Amino acid sequence: MDFWLTVLVLFRRWYVSVPAFLSALGVAAGVYSTVPTLWTSNAAMVLTTPRTGASLPIHPGTTNAPVNPLLNFDRGLTMTASILTARLTTADTAADLGIVPNGDVAYKVHNGSTNAEALASGPFVFVEGEARTPEAAQDIVRRVADRAKAELVKSQQVVDAPPATFMTLSQVVAPTPPEPEPGRKLRAAVVALALGAMASLFATYAVDSLADMRRRRKHDAAPSPPVQVDERVLIAADPHVNGKQT
Repeated sequence: MDFWLTVLVLFRRWYVSVPAFLSALGVAAGVYSTVPTLWTSNAAMVLTTPRTGASLPIHPGTTNAPVNPLLNFDRGLTMTASILTARLTTADTAADLGIVPNGDVAYKVHNGSTNAEALASGPFVFVEGEARTPEAAQDIVRRVADRAKAELVKSQQVVDAPPATFMTLSQVVAPTPPEPEPGRKLRAAVVALALGAMASLFATYAVDSLADMRRRRKHDAAPSPPVQVDERVLIAADPHVNGKQT
């Protein structure tokens, strides 16, 4: 019932609702044209073990073979990929790469998991870069990929792993050609259109309420017509009046 009442008000005050909705469309189009286009590029890398394995041969006089500690986990490659992801997403690393908060360039690093709290999903490192220019989007992906390789070497050096057992980060997918991302512009336009539609509905109801209020005031201010009393009713109601008349 409320829906049809709303439709009735919109049709009755079309001279308000139609221009207001057209204005909302114009604002949405303006927002869509002013929001800058973001360009995205992606890259994928995978961790691999050396052909000689995670440990060196046992030398005479030693009891244990030198082992790469990062490969000594049950899922060493996957764990190392998670470590790299955590290091590449820190604020310090972003600052070293020239990324400023709310700037024109940003990047994301993940290991393929849709759950941010999941540590292991595979020995992969995925890099996504976005910027307002195609060149900047592809450049940030390259720089993050190079930083990932440097962080991998540094991590293995910190745990004193034998160089012969060092893991390598191989490129699976090179930085892809930048593509425009219309989602941000479209979301902004949809929000602007929704707000404009609400504003047009409010304006229509406001005009309709004002018109009803004025009509009621005119009706209340109009003089009431004189009341005509039937003399026969008075005579029947008051016998003294009847006596006087007779």
